[in-house]
Amino acid sequence: MTTQTPKNTSYDVVIVGGAMMGASAAWFLSDDKDFDGTVLVVDRDLSYENTSTMHTNSCMRQQFSGDLNVRISQFAADFVKNLPRYMGDDDRVPDLSIRSFGYMYLADNEGFADVLRESREVQVAAGAGTQLMTPEQIKAAYPFYNVDDIVLGSINLVDEGYWDATAVFDWWRKSARERGVEYVENEVVAITKNAAGTRVESVTLQSGDVIACGQLLNASGPRAARTAQMAGITIPVEPRKRYSWIFSAEQPLDRDLPLTIDPSGVHVRENGGGTYQCGGHSEIDPAVEYDDFVMDHSTWENHVWPILATRIPQFEAIKVQSEWAGHYSMNTFDHNAIMGPHMEVENFFFLNGFSGHGLQQSPAMGRGTAEIMVHGKCQTLDMTQFHFDRIPAGRKIIEKAII
Repeated sequence: MTTQTPKNTSYDVVIVGGAMMGASAAWFLSDDKDFDGTVLVVDRDLSYENTSTMHTNSCMRQQFSGDLNVRISQFAADFVKNLPRYMGDDDRVPDLSIRSFGYMYLADNEGFADVLRESREVQVAAGAGTQLMTPEQIKAAYPFYNVDDIVLGSINLVDEGYWDATAVFDWWRKSARERGVEYVENEVVAITKNAAGTRVESVTLQSGDVIACGQLLNASGPRAARTAQMAGITIPVEPRKRYSWIFSAEQPLDRDLPLTIDPSGVHVRENGGGTYQCGGHSEIDPAVEYDDFVMDHSTWENHVWPILATRIPQFEAIKVQSEWAGHYSMNTFDHNAIMGPHMEVENFFFLNGFSGHGLQQSPAMGRGTAEIMVHGKCQTLDMTQFHFDRIPAGRKIIEKAII
């Protein structure tokens, strides 16, 4: 890692982590007409090569069991589809769309079928287009599935599917930089608080620079617990390894493949050009080291491929083209976001623990975080339920649609 020295020794906001969440928060801060402060984004690697952002499925869905999670993704859809407008009608900004092949949840028992039914009620009440499908309806619409063991499916073909997250990420960073947000490749190695322990006063970088800050935002992805620990704060976030494969099929499907969530947890989606992207993890799912991106080839051979070939028989003859391991920032408390301020260290803010659905939540979470940091509370979607104080209080948010 090269280290870059910040231009100044003091900033109004220091953001630890410049991937999708940090970039979103930085841009929304720069976009707030009531904020005229200075922002420094510190990231260990500005190529973002090993970030969750770069290892993602790059999809969004509205099929959540919680109303707020549905609305968060609805804002993401609106943001992506209207990116130039959100970017101030900048004619350099591309028009983006969502390739809405949908998510297909498959239930192989009545218990999970009931969850899909209950979740659909929540989604439809929020304006989503979720439809339940019998096995016969699934087979008619998507003849390639084996549905012999399936009792119910759930799909939404409106604003649910692939989007160009890299384009959004790039424009958040480009636009924020043009507005004065500073990015440096460096690493926060220590956080200093005041004598009472109620405020962060400065961060120390690997380069030795000591940077004073008015507010600090922890947006360090799978490393969130390490960043928090520097401030004497414990958060239940750990890196969990997730494997991805892109493969071609000897007999490509004759229509788009929804992002299919098999009852086993293995998921696979359309990738375009006769290729498909699949994801899964080992049956034993421990926390891993921050730099552990080693593939487990037996997971593909013994677990994932047999499941794919059973669910979609045309995938019996396939060829893996590329594969990689990435990390979920897993919130082991309740698998939902941790955002907002700490109760005691009043200028320490969280944007952590998204457990696999962070990319689609990044527009709303970045906006909400900027609102809290500038105005003291959310002004659009009320994110209070995601605040850190629920964790010591034992107040879990139960989200049943975790992949």
